[in-house]
Amino acid sequence: MPLRAATGFALICTLLACSGSAGAAGASQTAPQAKAASFDSARAWDHLKAMVDLGPRPSGSEALRRTRAYITRQISGMGLTVQEQTFTATTPIGPVDMINLVVTLPGRRTDRILFTGHYDTKLFKDIRFVGASDGGSSAAFLIELVRSLQDQPREFTYEFVWFDGEEAVVEWDINRDSTYGSRYYVQQATRANALAGIKAMVLVDMIGSKTLQIERDSYSAGWLNDIVWGAAKRLGHTRQFVDVQTTIEDDHLHFVRAGVPSIDLIDLNNFIADGHWHTATDTLENVSAASLQVVGDVLLAALPDIIGYLRKDL
Repeated sequence: MPLRAATGFALICTLLACSGSAGAAGASQTAPQAKAASFDSARAWDHLKAMVDLGPRPSGSEALRRTRAYITRQISGMGLTVQEQTFTATTPIGPVDMINLVVTLPGRRTDRILFTGHYDTKLFKDIRFVGASDGGSSAAFLIELVRSLQDQPREFTYEFVWFDGEEAVVEWDINRDSTYGSRYYVQQATRANALAGIKAMVLVDMIGSKTLQIERDSYSAGWLNDIVWGAAKRLGHTRQFVDVQTTIEDDHLHFVRAGVPSIDLIDLNNFIADGHWHTATDTLENVSAASLQVVGDVLLAALPDIIGYLRKDL
């Protein structure tokens, strides 16, 4: 989990070292009067519970392999295909095999909007850490977000990425020990000259807390923060999307450094204050489907404005 700081995929999949076939396009993109996208937190909760029931899920573990299998089954059930981006990370405890998961919903444009989160949990030897919010909430949220957007008309291609290795193996270091999956993704996209096609990146992380409070991250693009917090205000969710600035090192930072407009939707400071961050109490009892619903509703409400902003630059 991240640290508070002190102050057209299918077309490039081979270049990004992915395996598997391209995702299906889903429903017709020209269907008139498509039903508005809706996020179903009950479905997301079922996914979250299924992954938490697998126990601790650190990178390289059998439980994380089973988590990947679960995500893949859910996506396959939608008629889509999961791409696997495999790599071996050099960590303080030696090499660890890791796998990012990628699902693509093609749009009229090959330019992409990324929706991302991590699905691993932090490695602990002394506590049983199941990461209900920290790892579970983002992984579950993305599955339901795919379903929510699958049958929607799409001007931009949507790409969903479950990052492996977000957690530090020993001690958080944004450049050496942590964010292995997002770092690798950006490195491969840079080598493939594919970064220019990523027009925006949305990261969700730790969004399940019953007392959800997401603060505005200063590394995130100002216009993305403004759009998302504007949507939250319109929907009456200012208690969950608080107008307080913070600075968070997380998976989005590698995209920010590469010039990709990004936003991190994360409840870190509040989760720490509640005593659940990286503790044995990050369990189902302290997360809520209602929080997942709020984030889903806000993100879907913000998406048209995100697309409108991007359209102006094309």
